[in-house]
Amino acid sequence: MSSLMDAVRAGRTADVVRLLDGMTDAERRAVLPGLKALRKELRPVRWEREAMRAHPALHLAGAACETGAAAVTSWIAGADVNWSSSRLALLLHVLGDRDSTWLAEVTRRLAERPVSSGVAYELMAGLVRLSGRPVPTTDAYVRGWVEHTSSTWRHGATVLDQLREDPHLARLTAALFETDDIGGPLEWGSAEGPDNWADALARLTAEGALDRTATVDACVARLLRGGTAADHRAFLRLLKALALTRDEERERTADWLALASDSVSVVASHAQSVLGALALDGGLPPRRLGEMSAAVLFRSEKKLMRAQLVLLGKVLPRDPSAAEELLPVVAQAFGHDDPYVQERALRLVERHLGKVDSAQVRAGLAEAAGQLIPVLRTRAVRTLGAASRDEAPVAHVEVLPPVPEPLRLAPAPGSAIELATELGAVLASEGDVASFERALDGLVRLAYSDREGLMEALVPVMARRWWNRARTDAEYVYRPDAHYGASFKGFHDAEDGLDLVLATLAGEGPDTRLRLGVSRGSTARSCAHSALARAFDARLWEVAHRISTDPLPFLLSTPSWSTGLLEPDELVERLDSYRRLGADAGAADFAQALLRVRRTDRTAATAAAIRAAALGTPEGTRLAAWLTSEAPSMPSRRRRTSGPRVLVEAAELLELQMKFPAEFAHLGRPAGVFDGHRYCPHWNHELRRHWLAVLPERRELVAVRLLRDLSGVAVDDARGADVLPLLAESGGEAGDAVHLCLAYGLGARHAQDRLAAVDALLVLAARAELDGARLGADLGELVRSGAVKPQRLADSLRTAAATGANATIWGLLGHALPLLLADLSVDGATGPARGLGELLAVAAECAERSGARGDLPHLAQAAARRGSSRLVTQARRLRSALTEGVAA
Repeated sequence: MSSLMDAVRAGRTADVVRLLDGMTDAERRAVLPGLKALRKELRPVRWEREAMRAHPALHLAGAACETGAAAVTSWIAGADVNWSSSRLALLLHVLGDRDSTWLAEVTRRLAERPVSSGVAYELMAGLVRLSGRPVPTTDAYVRGWVEHTSSTWRHGATVLDQLREDPHLARLTAALFETDDIGGPLEWGSAEGPDNWADALARLTAEGALDRTATVDACVARLLRGGTAADHRAFLRLLKALALTRDEERERTADWLALASDSVSVVASHAQSVLGALALDGGLPPRRLGEMSAAVLFRSEKKLMRAQLVLLGKVLPRDPSAAEELLPVVAQAFGHDDPYVQERALRLVERHLGKVDSAQVRAGLAEAAGQLIPVLRTRAVRTLGAASRDEAPVAHVEVLPPVPEPLRLAPAPGSAIELATELGAVLASEGDVASFERALDGLVRLAYSDREGLMEALVPVMARRWWNRARTDAEYVYRPDAHYGASFKGFHDAEDGLDLVLATLAGEGPDTRLRLGVSRGSTARSCAHSALARAFDARLWEVAHRISTDPLPFLLSTPSWSTGLLEPDELVERLDSYRRLGADAGAADFAQALLRVRRTDRTAATAAAIRAAALGTPEGTRLAAWLTSEAPSMPSRRRRTSGPRVLVEAAELLELQMKFPAEFAHLGRPAGVFDGHRYCPHWNHELRRHWLAVLPERRELVAVRLLRDLSGVAVDDARGADVLPLLAESGGEAGDAVHLCLAYGLGARHAQDRLAAVDALLVLAARAELDGARLGADLGELVRSGAVKPQRLADSLRTAAATGANATIWGLLGHALPLLLADLSVDGATGPARGLGELLAVAAECAERSGARGDLPHLAQAAARRGSSRLVTQARRLRSALTEGVAA
């Protein structure tokens, strides 16, 4: 027994196999407790050299000595040993003397484990060969089979060759269609040919190795079931590779109708093409074509709708009798939000209306024309006999969202247990400004008043932190003095700052670095955000340092509102409490309090200043002077270009440099477009909400420093416009920088960022802080420079207009479009910006709904261009809305 244990500890795998081969079942069971004890011993130190040497042999020995199928499965797949598992050939060797029923049970249990458990496919396949039983068809096994077969470089054979030789091909292929999220592995590898799964399976089906009917039915059923985008691509490609005959397509008409109605766009497009071919061949009755058309025209994809109208335009001349069945379906497109689709549908109805004899159908078509846009509705009055609307137009009522109200912060948690609960929630998620500030203030208060009780309540929270040396579930504990050491560039999120405070409370804080963090500040190179980050970081360094030396009774700078604003009377009360306690205010804490205190309400500020001066403390005197000075001033700014970007520079602001700590004085220094080092450590967007709370009455200064980042959502297709609604809800002037941030957000690459920009736009409009002329001019300039793509901008503005803000959107487009239309010439020598027609369509919709009238510079020249492009048709539509007075 001892010889086996010695061989396992030494990692002598060959000796372990030799000793196991000579042991009886009883002897193996006898050594098992020692192997389990060794496994437990090595678990906390598994990355050390001795453990790494012993683990492969331990994995092998334990699998051989366990007797039950469940126990062997658990040992083989254990996370602490599976990562360094022994060679599969040796593992199969020591298991090979078991009976086939036992081996089949182990195989089943291994195959039923989740894919994330990392059980090797080669092991499961080897056990299948040893047992001689049917192959499992679980997700883990099928995925392993696909990935193993796709790794052609390992085997020197193509996917087709390997599948052709696989004895379990039919069973595993059938399971393939039942496996979720398998499309990615199927698409990996060669784009086409014998190494592509779709081509290989189609070839095997043609050769008779797979039943064709079963394969086609399974593929269609898989597409009907849905799944990920990769699944749809993979199985659609297989379906196309199978090259169905016309008879096979006709037999599955009901399936194509279901796919065209409800499947994702790419699959629906294929089903539409199949049904279209059947319709043109006479294999799809008008009733079925009508069902299909009703379903497709109900979808939102314009490409599918246009293709369906084209198909109907081809079918109707061939079968005039189908007009009464199909034209009412076409009329459903009259209510589509795309005027181009409406116009195509109206043209189709006008062309084939003469084939309709039923008065009832004609009346229905005329009634449906009431959904058309005003210009087309006027036309339908002449061509379809639609009713004319002679009543006076209804005055447009602009609908804007209610002005968001900031939330009042609740008092800091009063008990240690309550604080521990809230702190755990903040650390587990990206908490907002309010939850972070309450948690930080609660830590400071209880560290001052009940440190022992606080430490006891925080035990469960600290037990899970990365810096806690007592952790037993971590592979490696990263010490705070290493993380917050000389190379530390700043807190990458608010959680990182709370960890510094918690580590200091637990006695794990980097004492030397704490002193340097307070006295010298950040060691990071300057970047666009450095001033904001330095101010945010300075208070956290000071809090941690004071906890370890002279705890503060509470924070002066905790805001009153969720935006970061601090009411002046509350700050005076806090300073009075400090005076009574004889506490020394933290320099960074008091500086942050000054930047947060509300000064725009001059009556409240003056009253609070009188009370502050009466305190007779240096902080009271400083606060009184601060409150009685002018309302928050702004530095001079100028616009600069950098490639396609338009950015803003800010001059220095002496108010923020005089009598402020060094780390806060950076806020008043000039902010240049090309200043700072190219490397920026502030990659986490979560910090932006906290930076806004540093200067809650000067959002323009924050926007200047965020502008280059936010330009990236449009220019570089980056992410990160989620801060825009918070920027709109913040206080202070909304100047050039704020409006440019919004402009870039409206042209963002990602839909989620565009929605955030739309929210910000509506908030600014509701607060009467939106300068439509400025934003429109900015958008026009950015579209001309290529920084913002017109189609993305049109999507954002159409979304905003759909909420009821038609006059607002028309107001800014009325200033953006002249800049873009000026680039057009009557003879077409100057090419239009791609997507300009979409912007004109949005403008026309808003003008029609809001009742806008007047002249738009350069619109007449665009409308006078020849042709029927979207740009020209929408320019004419907009001109009609502005000049003819057609009311929506």
